[in-house]
Amino acid sequence: MAKLYFYYSAMNAGKSTVLLQSSYNYRERGMDTLLFTPILDDRAKPGIIASRIGLSAEAVAFDVKTDLFAYVASVATENPKLKCVLIDEAQFLTKKQVTQLSDISIQLNIPVLAYGLRTDFRGEPFEGSVYLLAWAEEVTEIKTICHCGRKATMNLRIDDAGKVIKDGAQVEIGGNERYVSVCRRHHNEAFRSS
Repeated sequence: MAKLYFYYSAMNAGKSTVLLQSSYNYRERGMDTLLFTPILDDRAKPGIIASRIGLSAEAVAFDVKTDLFAYVASVATENPKLKCVLIDEAQFLTKKQVTQLSDISIQLNIPVLAYGLRTDFRGEPFEGSVYLLAWAEEVTEIKTICHCGRKATMNLRIDDAGKVIKDGAQVEIGGNERYVSVCRRHHNEAFRSS
């Protein structure tokens, strides 16, 4: 049986780079992959997964209404060379979509590799991440470091002046200009300071 995998980390750990490398590895061996990215992530442009080091690939843009199982089942029927499904920014999945990914691995016997954040800038979990952490057969942390040298496990949202933002909507798309990866200690200190 194929498995559902969840690779998580703080911001800027290279999740998209690892995803693109995994897809490349399958394709290099003559197997096709299907990539998904949330339509709300418009840092590159809709339907493109782009890494900070310059790698990119086309992907299917999904939203909360997309039936991932139906889409993959349709593609797999037409393409028997489809051997892996990869999801970028998996924290934006709904519980129902994580169920669909699980069904892809079980019913279609296609491995699903999902990459995303565990928590938001306040340390609160994302819906997609909660269910990926609960249901994935394999869960792996991709590590990055805080400015102090410790392992970064949290994300801080910052404004244009570099000041920490403590309130706001859970989802605000951004990169290095908007988020900083930090260790738990520096996250707690930032939220305790006035």
